[in-house]
Amino acid sequence: MLKRPLPVLFCLLLAVGTAFAADSGLKVEKAWARAALSTATPGAVYLTIVNAGTTADRLTRLSTPAAAEAQIHLMTMDRNVMQMRRVDALDVKPGERIELKPGGLHIMLVKLKQPLKQGGHFPLSLEFERAGRIDVEVLVLPIGAGGYPQGTD
Repeated sequence: MLKRPLPVLFCLLLAVGTAFAADSGLKVEKAWARAALSTATPGAVYLTIVNAGTTADRLTRLSTPAAAEAQIHLMTMDRNVMQMRRVDALDVKPGERIELKPGGLHIMLVKLKQPLKQGGHFPLSLEFERAGRIDVEVLVLPIGAGGYPQGTD
């Protein structure tokens, strides 16, 4: 196993975790996914979108080479029945912080091209109406992970 000094690993996690759109005040941070079983074809990405600017924006499109399709989904519970529905776009108001997380809004990866492996990472592009494209690297955490690692943001 290749050993790296702790500061190098910390910098790598920072590089994977946050991306900015030039001059828009829009930032995407803490992008992560759970590792998938070798037979799994769907996956999910969780992240935080922050609009520190003064203009609203809208997330309209997602893409990644890791899957055939990437979609915004909302998971809800109705009388103990999980329901999943696709969301066409996501509005991001000025000053707003939107957390995509398990049990709520998330990015569904449809037809993974290969299983997501713990410790790996893959690119994800988010297209916004005003800010344009923001590219992030998604960190793949263990199957049971509950969130982005503390102390790496």
